[in-house]
Amino acid sequence: MAKPFKRVLLKLSGEAFGGTKGSGIDPNFLKYISGEIKKVYELGVQVAIVVGGGNIFRGLQGEDIGIDRATGDYMGMLATLINALALQSALENIAGIPTRVLSALEIKAVAEPYIRRRAIRHLEKGRIVIFGAGTGNPFFSTDTAAVLRAAEIKADLIIKATKVDGIYTDDPQKNPKAEKIEKISYMEVLSKGLKVMDFTALTLAKENGIPILVLNIFKPDSLLKAVKGEKVGSLVKD
Repeated sequence: MAKPFKRVLLKLSGEAFGGTKGSGIDPNFLKYISGEIKKVYELGVQVAIVVGGGNIFRGLQGEDIGIDRATGDYMGMLATLINALALQSALENIAGIPTRVLSALEIKAVAEPYIRRRAIRHLEKGRIVIFGAGTGNPFFSTDTAAVLRAAEIKADLIIKATKVDGIYTDDPQKNPKAEKIEKISYMEVLSKGLKVMDFTALTLAKENGIPILVLNIFKPDSLLKAVKGEKVGSLVKD
């Protein structure tokens, strides 16, 4: 049996928080994801999480209503903090797990400022750490923030939580002939234009040698199998 990873970073999209509607915050999702994370936590695995904010506001949306890109991105960062606080409450109240939210934007009333050594210390003390507000800079996606934080805390694996069970040659929901890819290199993902993460995030992952596992978070125990090193999803690794 494979040995569980010591420290992982989970990337949760904002859309996941929206449940079937994809917008707002679905209490059923919070209950479900808290249970799935608890299974991993009880293995003794250190868990860090980066959350998106697309269920509330996505930076690119702002340009459609006259908001400049930088301002829109900052609004999106605040949206990620709303999700981070919701997840923190669910993990503590539903799953009984001590959790800390660390924000790249300084908002002392609701979150600790992001300090790398503090984040690592929280993990070592058995707390789950949720990173909010992306990188703290406009023009960078939360995928890039996930890889950046994973590199900073020296995570063994990035788990990209999606609605499909891996990477496919085409959109499996639109093309029934799309084939699943079990393992692929960073460069192949980029050259084939597969929608795993954006160019900046993938390049950063490659440079730091951090594997990315893409899986279906809505399939029970998929997260648990991933951290135990069992076969699940699709792996991006050189």
